[in-house]
Amino acid sequence: MPDSSSETNPFASASELPERLAEAIRDFGNVLTLERGRSDRTLEAYESDLRQCAAHLAGKGVRDWKTASAASVMEWLYSLSGDDYTVASLARKLSALRMFARHLVRERVKPDDFTELLQGPKLVRHVPGTLSTQEIDALLAAPSGGDPHSLRDRAILELFYSSGLRVSELAGLMLQQVDLDGGFLRVFGKGSKERVVPIGGKAADALTVYLASARSHFVKPKTGSQLFLSERGTALSRQMLWVLVKKYAKRAGITKTVKPHLLRHSFATHLLSGGADLRAIQEMLGHANIATTQIYTAVEGKRLIDQHARFHPRNQEPGPRG
Repeated sequence: MPDSSSETNPFASASELPERLAEAIRDFGNVLTLERGRSDRTLEAYESDLRQCAAHLAGKGVRDWKTASAASVMEWLYSLSGDDYTVASLARKLSALRMFARHLVRERVKPDDFTELLQGPKLVRHVPGTLSTQEIDALLAAPSGGDPHSLRDRAILELFYSSGLRVSELAGLMLQQVDLDGGFLRVFGKGSKERVVPIGGKAADALTVYLASARSHFVKPKTGSQLFLSERGTALSRQMLWVLVKKYAKRAGITKTVKPHLLRHSFATHLLSGGADLRAIQEMLGHANIATTQIYTAVEGKRLIDQHARFHPRNQEPGPRG
């Protein structure tokens, strides 16, 4: 009888790894799925990282995690430093490996944590880019037609900017998550945590028009209750949303590289500039830690410094003396 977990657990996918290495990764995936409720995307990322490490170990003759050493794992991490991995990616790989190592100790596969002394790369947080309010206005006005595609795309862009949703959250929205009368969405973010996010007046108006006049154009016999639909009557993918944002940014004459996440950054930065409380922004973004949200204070601080440099009298070039 086939393992039923393979249908829902990405860790159970076929692999050419030695069975004992692959089996431990599958077991770890089952723990994350059943006990901790991790999202499919998180599982896929951890699977990729752990299988990459296991493949390196297998190439060194390791066939079982029992014989994996800190030195061999460190060698794998060092081998990645010459590739095009970001510091954040390397830190995530080490984080996945540490979680996995603790799992092996709990399951008595190994007597000790072989990642305990490993040093991860220093994670430098970059200040996120944003769009100006003028660029946002131009972007939101770019789908200017009255056809179903334009009405759908305008609702998408308005909701992106009004709510600060992650692209995966917007792609997965269902009709029952939208409360237009109440003016909010119920969103299930990372770790399946639910949060309430305000929609905003203009986004609500765009959604109302889309639902009344455009969504039915995309509905097919097997269409479910997904909010934003493709021509096939299925939910728009994250990739398609990226394409739409890029398309309308180009139409709006924006020269920056515009991706969906840039709208999320702009949402947070513009709220902060307008005087919103950092804790409220944290709740709306779905950040588990306030430190993640505090990165936006750096954006606002830079804006204030720029304004001071431009307009304070003592920063101006001295005029001619009489």
